[in-house]
Amino acid sequence: MPSKHKTVSRVMGLIKPYMHYFILSLLCAAVNVALTLYAPILIGNAIDCMIGKGQVDMALVVEIILKLGIIVLFTSLSQWVMSQCINKITYHTVKDIRMQAFNKIENLPLKYIDSKRHGDIMSRIITDVDQFSDGLLMGFSQLFTGIITIVGTIGFMISINGKIAAAVILLTPVSLFVAAFIAKHTYEFFRAQSVTRGEMTSFVEEMVGNQKVVQAFSMEERAKEQFAVINENLRVCSIKATFFSSLTNPCTRFVNGLVYTSVGIIGAFFALRGAISVGQLTSFLSYANQYTKPFNEISGVVTELQNAIACAGRVFDIIDEEPQKADVSDAISFKSVSGEVSLQNVSFSYLKERPLITDLNLDVKKGQRIAIVGPTGCGKTTLINLLMRFYDVDGGDIQIDGSSIYHVKRDSLREQIGMVLQETWLKTGTIHDNIAYGKANATEEEIISAAKAAHAHSFIKRLPAGYDTVITEDGGNLSAGQKQLLCIARVMLDLPPILILDEATSSIDTRTELMVQKAFEKMMEGRTSFIVAHRLSTIKEADLILVMKDGHIIEQGRHEELLEKGGFYANLYNSQFAVS
Repeated sequence: MPSKHKTVSRVMGLIKPYMHYFILSLLCAAVNVALTLYAPILIGNAIDCMIGKGQVDMALVVEIILKLGIIVLFTSLSQWVMSQCINKITYHTVKDIRMQAFNKIENLPLKYIDSKRHGDIMSRIITDVDQFSDGLLMGFSQLFTGIITIVGTIGFMISINGKIAAAVILLTPVSLFVAAFIAKHTYEFFRAQSVTRGEMTSFVEEMVGNQKVVQAFSMEERAKEQFAVINENLRVCSIKATFFSSLTNPCTRFVNGLVYTSVGIIGAFFALRGAISVGQLTSFLSYANQYTKPFNEISGVVTELQNAIACAGRVFDIIDEEPQKADVSDAISFKSVSGEVSLQNVSFSYLKERPLITDLNLDVKKGQRIAIVGPTGCGKTTLINLLMRFYDVDGGDIQIDGSSIYHVKRDSLREQIGMVLQETWLKTGTIHDNIAYGKANATEEEIISAAKAAHAHSFIKRLPAGYDTVITEDGGNLSAGQKQLLCIARVMLDLPPILILDEATSSIDTRTELMVQKAFEKMMEGRTSFIVAHRLSTIKEADLILVMKDGHIIEQGRHEELLEKGGFYANLYNSQFAVS
């Protein structure tokens, strides 16, 4: 996490584009304070116009009252304009920081997303930014006015009596010291509170998203216990942060009470000696009260700002993450590809100390169907991740039509490859929107044709609103097989020259699978296809079967050839029919 000073500096950098609002709010604050501070002088003058019974200059008093009315009007107007400016600064800044964070997430390497708890990432962009917004809003609204009020009251007090003003100023550092001491200690507690809040968001997101699994294993009580621990940690962090921050106001009020008392006593002695009038003393006491009030407000603001800075630091952590490697300067864009794929001495590992793929070589011709099989963890899906450039190889090269994919723009590369994964993903929206996810300008006829090809049309028509049925991100009440069919239709809508089917029929019943296999047969005609499968019966017609183990291709050939060899593939295949 960046240091507090660096975080503050970056926040000011975000505010810079809205400096015109910043300057206008300062001017309004100055006008507001000047008019507010001028009011006690008028009140003091009015008091001095009332010398005694029958000795009241009513004309002057009425004139002063009219002036006070005008001051109230302009004070209210300047306060409203200042609030509007501060709102614009705050919410524009918050919008910018959220956009920066979300844009960075979209540009982060997949390994970062895979290695972090998704709920914590969500908490940083939503909850932490909200906390930052609240602190910024309060900070600007009270900090500007408070600082100008302090400076202004000092000026007015000096104009009335410099000696009494000097006593007030000399006692000021005590209040500042108390506020600074408490603020220093609250920052760490607020940072701990933000981190724990992120853990809670992550845990709740994880439990809600997987509630069926929790209930299936009767782990409700265990989940409650885990939540209780996190909740207790958050309670402790929050109490500590709130306790220390709540000390600020009473402590500064105590010091400021001493200041006000000192002014009253010293001023009384000056008044008795005739060095100051009763009206001036009244004005001075009013200024002393106004002078100390901003310290109470600013102390509260400082506490909120500690929380805001801690939250901003967590958001900046994401923004500062190393993005995925940019496309090389001379990267090309594929106009069209035939589908020839070559892997040359490819090496890769998720953890440097645990190599997964080493010296992998493979040549795939245009239109070939390549099946990849092997035990769990052998590198099948990893190979797909490398082809899509979700991860980059540690060594070697991958080429498509003779061009290294590392000299091709990522967007262009991925436009040539269509994927249907084992994990279904549907976004919140209509069936129509989900099928058209990769081709926003698709016509209704094209979408229906793709759904029919994926054998999804019949069940879609049975839905309440057909293709306009709105589903949630997890697919709502759709079955796992229906969600998979929609994902298949999404790829069928705009067929690229290379296909990747990673356990694409794993969630489909046997009858539907037969229909989808026919659709796949048509879809794969003339296209290079990579098929990852555990059910080996689904890949009998592949042109080439790659048998992987521990990151290496240990066997390759057609189905019949590999069975005749009686090797690892034959054992895998026959194990499907073994009777336990």
